[in-house]
Amino acid sequence: MTENLRNAIACSDWWVHPTGPSNQITDVPGVKVGHFTHKSGDTARTGVTAILPHDGNLFDRPVHAGTAILNGFGKSAGLVQVEELGEIETPIILTNTFGVADCTKAVIKRTIGQNPDVGRKMATVNPLVMECNDGVVNDIQAFHVTEAMVDKAIDNAGTQFDQGTVGAGTGMKTFGFAGGIGSASRRVKLAGGVHYQVGALVLSNFGQKSELRVLGQKPSAPVVLASAGAEDFDKGSIIIVLATDAPLDSRQLSRLSRRSSAALGRLGSYLGHQSGDIAVAFSTQNVKARDGDAVYAGQFVSESCMNAFFHCSVEAVEEAVLNAMWNGQATPSYNGKVLPEFQAFYRACTV
Repeated sequence: MTENLRNAIACSDWWVHPTGPSNQITDVPGVKVGHFTHKSGDTARTGVTAILPHDGNLFDRPVHAGTAILNGFGKSAGLVQVEELGEIETPIILTNTFGVADCTKAVIKRTIGQNPDVGRKMATVNPLVMECNDGVVNDIQAFHVTEAMVDKAIDNAGTQFDQGTVGAGTGMKTFGFAGGIGSASRRVKLAGGVHYQVGALVLSNFGQKSELRVLGQKPSAPVVLASAGAEDFDKGSIIIVLATDAPLDSRQLSRLSRRSSAALGRLGSYLGHQSGDIAVAFSTQNVKARDGDAVYAGQFVSESCMNAFFHCSVEAVEEAVLNAMWNGQATPSYNGKVLPEFQAFYRACTV
């Protein structure tokens, strides 16, 4: 795994909860992540990222899920049904704004390949595709994202994956710096020695540079003033995906999703007008076959224990965004602009 911000900055007492073994969303057993990064010529700086809640047939064995639309300036597909049924039945696909249609079609085709009766003898499928606008450095009007990229991202999925300017995050900008894909995890300890994992993955493309907070502090002027050009307001969007191996139901997962807004506030975001801020959470537990028993029993976490999950999710999302920035590489755009690297600037400044 690449060096993360927590190891790079001497401020270990900022975090309360311990990380999982790799400090990634894949610390949740069964979860995998894959990228397809597309860089071509002077115009293509984009890609696709796929998150698999488990290795099996998700249409046949969906996972419990919840959502939170923190600010609805977005063009995602599938969120309405996830909110209604509390289930995710496909890989979760992240891409750019104009890539949603092709990614949606690719997920439908892949699901039909696994379940030939979908849309005929069986119900239709609800592909979950979410986006941020990478048009600052990627020529979004060129429609670089294709259906084939989705299949490649899913096929590339594993427990180890790159962060920063990769996959769907290739052309994303966070607080004025390069970096889109970030991940982190936290270990939840409950009474009686019970342990669970909470993992976060973000497609980060939001934030106003002058408002940035790193580990609770505002960086000094060199970071804020280093790049040329007028400062953008808090806009651009962030997609937050939370995973856990704790037995949470869809209502509890929606509660978990809503807490991610606290992480954005800790970083300095005010969820601006043009920022599509969306969170989705899922649990890998209590999975059952679509055509299984009409009634099934499952254990669920007590409401009195939810604070531990809330706190861990906020920390994981906050660090995931910082890791996206820390691992971002300077990204030249199709129009001559360059998104600078946060790591270099941060090393040169004080907090």
